[in-house]
Amino acid sequence: MRVRSIGLWALAMTPVVFLATSPVAWAQTSTAAPITAKIDGKYGYWLPPDLSQHGSQIDNLITILHWFMAALFVGWAIFLVRCLIRYRARPGHAACYDLIKARPAKAVEVAVVIVEIVLLAGFSIPAWAKVKNDLPTEADTIRVRVVAEQFAWNFHYPGKDGIFGRTGPQHVNPATNAVGIDLSDEHAGDDVQTKEFHVPSDKPVICEISSKDVIHSFSIPVLRVKQDAIPGMRIPVWFRMKPGSEGNYEVACAQLCGNNHYNMKALMVIETPEKFAAWLTKAGEKEIFED
Repeated sequence: MRVRSIGLWALAMTPVVFLATSPVAWAQTSTAAPITAKIDGKYGYWLPPDLSQHGSQIDNLITILHWFMAALFVGWAIFLVRCLIRYRARPGHAACYDLIKARPAKAVEVAVVIVEIVLLAGFSIPAWAKVKNDLPTEADTIRVRVVAEQFAWNFHYPGKDGIFGRTGPQHVNPATNAVGIDLSDEHAGDDVQTKEFHVPSDKPVICEISSKDVIHSFSIPVLRVKQDAIPGMRIPVWFRMKPGSEGNYEVACAQLCGNNHYNMKALMVIETPEKFAAWLTKAGEKEIFED
């Protein structure tokens, strides 16, 4: 009876615990702007279109991993079926309880470990280091601060002067100043903040990822970019598009972040340098009002 009563009490308390541990999700007020533009690119049964110059390295790694897993699956499946047939119970046969040597199995296990080490050291780590450590140093590199919140993406551009204005949580206004730009700063006058992610097609782009509330994940599938957005940290990630990549694409959140996670998307516009410069100029002319 005591066990049953504890179980009923735990079941009754589940909604209370859920509500008590989910204040941010239930209190959220920011929503992602609906994407009305047509999304470009041909999507099939395999990987999405690859628009990034480093994407082929990641795609090759994914392809190798899938073939490796397929080989393991087929090999172990054949071994399992063989064991089920050969060692089935039948008249005239008795089980042997002596320990087996299993040298072929051990050789296969060692080979699997070696292949995994090669994949990790020869493919995964170099691809990761290229995106995480080797940041571009060109003078025309585009820098964007990406600020996540439940459940929207905010993009902060430095404007024509190339210098970000000072920001702080005390300046945040969910309706007009989502990233908290300090309008008294001399470099903040031409800063741009928007819910759409605009980038030029011919320049490297460095994104500094941060979050205002919980852990999110900045994901652009067509650029093979994915980086967690962690509160209290600003983490850089970069990419460079292939020539002729202009179009409309999606930015998504790849980390379960609350009850409206599915709707945390943003429009990414890859455009020519001329169109990007015109957009940045026009967007920088808009004023930011604070209450």
